[in-house]
Amino acid sequence: MGMESSTAASRSDYIFMAVMAQQAARYADMRRFVQEMVLRTSSLGDFMPEERKLIALSYRHVIGPRRSSWRKVVSLFEEVQKGRREEECAVLIKGFLDGIEAGIAEVCAEVLSLLGSHLIPSSSSSSESRVFFLKMKGDYHRYVAEVRVGEERKEASESAMKAYKEAEEIAVLHLAPSNITRLGLALNFSVFYHDILNSLETALLVSDQAFYEAIEELEELDKEPCKDANIILSLLQDNFNEWKFEDARLHHV
Repeated sequence: MGMESSTAASRSDYIFMAVMAQQAARYADMRRFVQEMVLRTSSLGDFMPEERKLIALSYRHVIGPRRSSWRKVVSLFEEVQKGRREEECAVLIKGFLDGIEAGIAEVCAEVLSLLGSHLIPSSSSSSESRVFFLKMKGDYHRYVAEVRVGEERKEASESAMKAYKEAEEIAVLHLAPSNITRLGLALNFSVFYHDILNSLETALLVSDQAFYEAIEELEELDKEPCKDANIILSLLQDNFNEWKFEDARLHHV
């Protein structure tokens, strides 16, 4: 389902349709409207903050359930293997899991194509927009790394690291520590270190540094963090506390 080809749809038209699709819980349609908007209007210039948020949200609605399904089926597969149940059962689950992984890879490939060909090139005039889309690039390479093994996982991990690092360099130079895009980057980069690279020490460092730099800046300016910043700060702190407990447990083994 798309916009009529005879109509020269504006960016605002696509946004209207995407928001309407979201409200109707028609997430496949929301994804398609956003994809068409990016393909047909990115040449007009950078996307505004609310437009960027809508782009990210449209694909989060698609990738989120797939990642959740993957984790549940992986857990079931591991239980079957531990219990040494019938091999036929394990084969059936593995086939189902392969289908979920293919779906994740397909969505990630679509997003990464949009980012590489349209979204990142259109963000050259805005540091925050560039950080936002580079972070998104890191995220979707991370999602690929989650479900792949061997060389595919290695390549996806390296691509995620490169995108996150580039975003971090720009964020440190041009965005305030309490900026929500910079905070979101730190949150996801720390998760990448923990979940993909198994680097607990670095994950702790990244999350702790981002949290305290933001708090220090807000105290100096005598400002309260906005709602979105508060949410990210809470997640950074929650992750840090959980990982700190994990670190202590590992060192007592």
